[in-house]
Amino acid sequence: MKRLLALLTCLLLAIGLPASAAPTLTGDLRTHDPALIRTADAWYVFSTGDERVRGGTVQIRRSTDGQHWTFAGTVFDRIPAWLSAEVPGVSNLWAPEIVKRGGTYYLYYSASTFGSNRSAIALATNTTLNPADPAYRWVDRGLVHRSLPTDDYNAIDPGIVTDAQGVPWMAFGSFWSGIRMIRLQWPSGLAAPGQGAPLRLADRRVPPNPIEAPYVLARGGWYYLFVSFDFCCRGTESTYKIAVGRSRSAGGPYVDQAGKSMLQGGGTILLSSSGRKIGPGGQSVFGDTLAFHYYDAEANGDFRLDLRQLTWGADGWPRVS
Repeated sequence: MKRLLALLTCLLLAIGLPASAAPTLTGDLRTHDPALIRTADAWYVFSTGDERVRGGTVQIRRSTDGQHWTFAGTVFDRIPAWLSAEVPGVSNLWAPEIVKRGGTYYLYYSASTFGSNRSAIALATNTTLNPADPAYRWVDRGLVHRSLPTDDYNAIDPGIVTDAQGVPWMAFGSFWSGIRMIRLQWPSGLAAPGQGAPLRLADRRVPPNPIEAPYVLARGGWYYLFVSFDFCCRGTESTYKIAVGRSRSAGGPYVDQAGKSMLQGGGTILLSSSGRKIGPGGQSVFGDTLAFHYYDAEANGDFRLDLRQLTWGADGWPRVS
């Protein structure tokens, strides 16, 4: 039996999934909208803040094996003052995204209030994710993009992808007119100048347009757009589910497995409620590992982190193992 487990561990490590992701995750799993990244020595998850913990700033959890997770603090001690002025009433920071470019980690996150599209996406950077490193320091880089009540979109839930030409793009959006996208620039990580209205990537076409949390993955000449359909944040009454479409271009058009445009309500369902795990969504992808939160029917609907392996069929479409 030990030999069999050792072989399984080697196989999982070889495909990029933490060897312990198959068993139930343990430790501090109370993460919402997880952004997953791996370094040489650890896995990290950044997630939506809790106003009772350091003023609601982005939370960090760390694991050395991908299975047992511990709380590793927050990005800031308090919400930056300029963000509180930008989005009056903001009490916690939402839905982060973490990417590495060169020797810098770029952390994107959003500020908003429920039911409003007066929102902002901001950026912080660091040269290391290890809090024991003397160089560890999050630097506030300010505003990336905003939306106002006069706009037809909502600037939250950033998801970053760099295209084949090296151009970075940020997908974002929640309800309103659906998923939108703007162009960024390196090395600042901020919005590129001279853009028009954000590109349109996905739209349910049915009020109130319940689609959000975009994550774009470049793989094998395709760009895969993962989104969350329907409604989160209702405990065991949540109806969240993860859907996906793909395109040959980062800016679309994206279609689902049946060929239906994601601008016309398309999207192939990848993961939905099952057993105790209700309303999976708020996803990110690192390598072939899908990270998401769900609402635990055995914990009074509290939210939890989960990791699942993505496999890829001969048709190029992802599946959840």
